[in-house]
Amino acid sequence: MAAESAVTTCYRHTKVESHVRCTRCDRYICPDCMREAAVGHQCVDCVKEGARSVRQARTAFGGRITTVPVVTGVLIGLNVLAYLAELVRPAVVDSFGMLGRGLVGGDGTHYLWQYPYGSDVHAEGLAGGEWYRLLTGAFLHLPATETPFGIVHIVLNMVSLWSLGRVVEAQLGRVRFLALYLLSALGGSVLVLLLAPDTLTVGASGAVFGLGAAYYVMARRLGYDMNAVNRYMAGLLLWLLVSAGFASWQGHLGGLLAGGALTLAYAYAPRDGRRTLVQAGAGVAVLALLVVLTWAKVSELIGGAA
Repeated sequence: MAAESAVTTCYRHTKVESHVRCTRCDRYICPDCMREAAVGHQCVDCVKEGARSVRQARTAFGGRITTVPVVTGVLIGLNVLAYLAELVRPAVVDSFGMLGRGLVGGDGTHYLWQYPYGSDVHAEGLAGGEWYRLLTGAFLHLPATETPFGIVHIVLNMVSLWSLGRVVEAQLGRVRFLALYLLSALGGSVLVLLLAPDTLTVGASGAVFGLGAAYYVMARRLGYDMNAVNRYMAGLLLWLLVSAGFASWQGHLGGLLAGGALTLAYAYAPRDGRRTLVQAGAGVAVLALLVVLTWAKVSELIGGAA
């Protein structure tokens, strides 16, 4: 009588009889561990190993390809939440809006800057050590309770953010896009600090203008038909001029310059192993420049200079 053949089992589930081998590692696999391959089936471990060895697709600017504008959506959500906080507590604008220098009394009354100042008031804004205003001000907007332009302000900015953000995020990838947005917002705040330190400013416009500059630079780099792009940029620059009468043109211009400078580095970095390093270095350089300018101006303000 012939000897009974040995029973073969799955390498992961040793109690399950198996007769199919992985085409890559030749181990026995059960139906739960089978993954269809170009030829036959592979085991779970070989599929994972193969996925790690496959080069991930990248955008023209080195970012990971993404079809869902997650960062854009999150940024819009943060702006909306901040606006709701303003409606509930209007003092949020005074506490977190961008302000270079100011004075506040013990009763919460705000005064224009003068130096030296008495013991009954204390400095606020960046001159008072509130450096967080450089970014928090970019997530606030004009309160609807104080001006009819308030609701229009946030609606226009959020529509522009959605329109530009999803395009730019798709091209840059999430990490580069977030860095671009934050540095553009910071650039707008720094120019406000340099040119209008006594003015309380709020709004995402600086960051949005940075995205506009990025859109233009990327379109030129990718060889798009520039007619439509030029018309869009002409409208953006016209808005920059028109808004000078009632909004912070300094914030708009600062965001435009910072966003444009960073995107130039994104777009024209060498397309080899150095690209990520060059792009990251450019981001650090822009950040360092903005920090140095801020530190120098705040030191001047604290010293009482005009």
